Amino acid sequence: MHVLPSPAAIGEAVAGRLLPRIERARLTSSRFLLGCPTGRTPRPVLDALARHLADSKQDVSHLVLVMMDEYLVPGDGGLAYAPATEPWSCHHFARVEIAARLNAGLPAERRLEEESMWFPDPADPAAYDRRILAAGGIDLFLLASGASDGHVAFNPPGSPRESRTRIIPLSEETRRDNLQTFPDFGSLSAVPKHGISVGIATIASAKEAIMLVWGSGKRLTLSRMRAADRYDPDWPATVIHECPACEILADEDAALADPPR
Repeated sequence: MHVLPSPAAIGEAVAGRLLPRIERARLTSSRFLLGCPTGRTPRPVLDALARHLADSKQDVSHLVLVMMDEYLVPGDGGLAYAPATEPWSCHHFARVEIAARLNAGLPAERRLEEESMWFPDPADPAAYDRRILAAGGIDLFLLASGASDGHVAFNPPGSPRESRTRIIPLSEETRRDNLQTFPDFGSLSAVPKHGISVGIATIASAKEAIMLVWGSGKRLTLSRMRAADRYDPDWPATVIHECPACEILADEDAALADPPR
């Protein structure tokens, strides 16, 4: 684990590691698959990436965003993606908070392409793992942990180590965390009760993973991750220990003290 002074410092550290790796992939005519969460946690990284790309004009047209999850709502044929127009939807986040910001300072031919934002399909969840495998695997997965129950993506406590992409009923703890992340929901009753998500095995198969932990609200989950040395189903964020190359980056506020359990 590395402790940095602030969320901004975490963002700079991750951007400094990511951008050269993305460029090396381009030089070998390879895609770079980046596993991405949504919400508050990745924003310092996105801030830093956007700033550096605006300055350097680096080509990211070969970058692929492998999005972790999406909310599902009832549709005519069963559960379907939440409307991409909703500010809390993961499709909206990927398009507006990630792609639009990274592309803003780049010429058209160097921009992240719309078809390079991948999401699991609720009609065939297992196809996502096959698609990732066929593309050579996720090069680096940015991870975030739920503050109250350690969920990662939409994987709740009790998720099996061997789980892969699937439709998941969302726990009340996860839904409450998401309400804090996206106040646009307005109330807990408005937070969808299902999501589609990569599984624990999907995450663990990434070539490298970085768990981002910042803010006083994340002290409990940081404590639980530090106390583990392998995956603990009671706290899914401990999947970080299962990745072949892994690191936890925390800010001083999150690492200040271990909270009571």
